[in-house]
Amino acid sequence: MLSSLRVRNIVWKQASLIKRSYNASAQLPDLTKDRYQVKRGDYSQVTDADVGFFQSILENSRVLLDESDTQSYNIDFMKSVRGFSRVVLKPKTTEEVSGILRYCNDRKLAVCPQGGNTGLVGGSVPVFDEIVVSTQLMNRIDNIDELSGTLECQSGCILEQLEQAVSEKGLCMPLDLGAKGSCHIGGNVSTNAGGIRLLRYGNLHGSVLGVEAVKADGTVLDLMSNFKKDNTGYHLKHMFIGSEGTLGFLTKVSIFCPTASRAINVAFLGLESYDAVLKTFLAAKRDLGEILSSCEMIDQEALDCSLNAFNLRSPITPFPFYMLVETSGSNGAHDEEKLNYFLETSMNNGLIQDGTVTNNPTKIKDIWALREQIGAAILRDGYCFKYDISLPLPQFYEIVDIMKKRLGNQARRICGYGHLGDANLHLNISSSEYSADLHKQIEPFVYEHTSTLRGSISAEHGIGFMKTKYLKLSKNQQAIDLMGEVKRMMDPNGILNPYKVLPRL
Repeated sequence: MLSSLRVRNIVWKQASLIKRSYNASAQLPDLTKDRYQVKRGDYSQVTDADVGFFQSILENSRVLLDESDTQSYNIDFMKSVRGFSRVVLKPKTTEEVSGILRYCNDRKLAVCPQGGNTGLVGGSVPVFDEIVVSTQLMNRIDNIDELSGTLECQSGCILEQLEQAVSEKGLCMPLDLGAKGSCHIGGNVSTNAGGIRLLRYGNLHGSVLGVEAVKADGTVLDLMSNFKKDNTGYHLKHMFIGSEGTLGFLTKVSIFCPTASRAINVAFLGLESYDAVLKTFLAAKRDLGEILSSCEMIDQEALDCSLNAFNLRSPITPFPFYMLVETSGSNGAHDEEKLNYFLETSMNNGLIQDGTVTNNPTKIKDIWALREQIGAAILRDGYCFKYDISLPLPQFYEIVDIMKKRLGNQARRICGYGHLGDANLHLNISSSEYSADLHKQIEPFVYEHTSTLRGSISAEHGIGFMKTKYLKLSKNQQAIDLMGEVKRMMDPNGILNPYKVLPRL
């Protein structure tokens, strides 16, 4: 079993890997405008006078101009896209964001809102020279109310730090992600992030009670609330959840945080087939009921990648498929009785071949690390095409086998893992370096296949820049047209995160 020290080392290695990808110029991706042949919009270019204005409302240390300081803000986590912004602004308050946007709107300067920059669809970095407005310094927690279970904070708070803060009040965050050590809550809300707890707590449209957002013209919209029931007209907060910074800049959020569970158990299981995975999942829902909080699937290729990249050891022998099942409840004896019944029955039925169960907090983190480090581990291959899609459970895994047959030895690795509980598959196809030919073999095929099954081309990471031309496969034209109308109403000059979400004309 892994040690807690090793888990911390894994996180450090992941952060180091990301940092090296920014600093090694030989590994820099092509400029987005060149790789994807994008035409720059009709926006003004930054002048010395503009910089002077920004320095008049922010200290010079919060206006980054040197390329060595701005480079990491121009490259996405996956090294798929790269802009060339020459100005990065780091406000601390809503008032500063308002002043920046008002000025940029008047000057028609394009802006790219950015949180922790952990997105996978190129939504958080510039395409051209958009001014990056980072929420890194907007990290204040305003209030945690254990009676109502509400958290109020600025949008730049790191998810893991929020988790630690609310846990001291006996609460838990309804959202948990592998990138929680660096992602910002504002970015989570802006992309309507899902994560491993969605099965239990639902998506952020239900957990977010209110937001504060700044419109393109600098107008501050105070839509904050501490109530789950507020049936007073249009729920405008929903316009900003999942809009990826194209309609407004999130500065504060209010989130409902459920009471933390007293009893948590995690089972790591080995199975021989995907059919056994489906039957085990159905048994878990029936036998575990209200205490089932997470249900993840991992194929052998994905787990092996995580084990080898970080020198880890699996708690069970190799199998074609693995499941990670978590239960959360208030009565340990009751939960363990239900979990043992589920495991014994599934093993007697020949579904589960091997497994390990623990309620030890350190061992629980160790097991979750096996799953959460897969994304970083695959980056060791060189380059990875990542697909975050929702598919019907009977066809959930078949796209992995289809791509193996389609690509053969053109890809270095093809694997699948994800949130079985909410039908969200992470398909990963790696190669030693980016290949345009391989890219053409994968897209649009993956999205077209998803569309034929009436799935979603984006389960939890948004549309960003990478998926705009495929939005039509999940939304009809009338819906896309209405989205365009809302964008033009909220941001007439189109300065907020241009080239993202909506199809480019």
